[in-house]
Amino acid sequence: MKRVFLFSILSLAFAFAVNGQDKKKQDQETIKKMCGCYEVGFNFAETFQYSNDSAYVPSKVKHDKGLEWVQLVEDDSDKIVMQHLLIVGRPDAQKVIKHWRQDWLFENTELYTYHADNTWKYNMLPKEDVRGQWTQKVFQVDDSPRYEGTASWVHVDGQSYWENTTDAPLPRREYTKRSDYNVTLRNNKHAITSEGWIHDQDNKKIIRKNGLKDVVLAEEKGFNTYTKVPDSRCKAAQDWWKENEKDWALVRAKWDKVFAQNQDLRLNAKVNDKPLYAHLFDKDFVKTEESIAKTIDTFIAK
Repeated sequence: MKRVFLFSILSLAFAFAVNGQDKKKQDQETIKKMCGCYEVGFNFAETFQYSNDSAYVPSKVKHDKGLEWVQLVEDDSDKIVMQHLLIVGRPDAQKVIKHWRQDWLFENTELYTYHADNTWKYNMLPKEDVRGQWTQKVFQVDDSPRYEGTASWVHVDGQSYWENTTDAPLPRREYTKRSDYNVTLRNNKHAITSEGWIHDQDNKKIIRKNGLKDVVLAEEKGFNTYTKVPDSRCKAAQDWWKENEKDWALVRAKWDKVFAQNQDLRLNAKVNDKPLYAHLFDKDFVKTEESIAKTIDTFIAK
């Protein structure tokens, strides 16, 4: 009787392990479906305002379009890295702009959670809290941190999606125009569709001050669509990446060393009156391991 019971337990454990591996493989394949060439639609609109200021002016509704190549950079068992490259200009005079980057880590226990005012808090999560989950780490165009969150990919009724709520800095479309809030509480949903994928957002604009309760200034809806088109339309971005991938590997490696210190991180917004991306994107900036490390170090507040 004991042998039968033990056999049943071992069989159940084996079944869970096999199912877990199958689910992880399905997750990996789903994440990588976001790679390729896409026509992108960016749409944002404020939905609710809570300001007591009668002169409050909501952000304008934004509709924008673009062509974007999502490059698979790393594809390991527990880590998938994808670089977004924006293509602008006429078909006969295209220009490639390094855009945001997203890393996906399996059962990751270390998060850099955005606090406010260019400061990220280092957090260690219990292993049991992230079992089967994937962390999405989103980075700025210069590979500095942006926001991170962990959740499970869900595959049900023919749909695949991942959803998480986390704090983030102001988006680029806002931080050069708005100073009346300093944190975006982002509800991010990534869902795979028959046409490509969508990035669905329900965000809150937060005023955060130390020692005080957060104040919600306004809410906004974001809905970004990625419609798959032939990869040949993104050849300019593919060629650009081949020419520049080694340089940006050095930048990522430097940031990895910074993150490996496992401590809170505060970054200077500008050095010599220029943000980090302006230094790294400067045509006269020669990207060596030493020059990259030295430049990034100047942005880390002591």
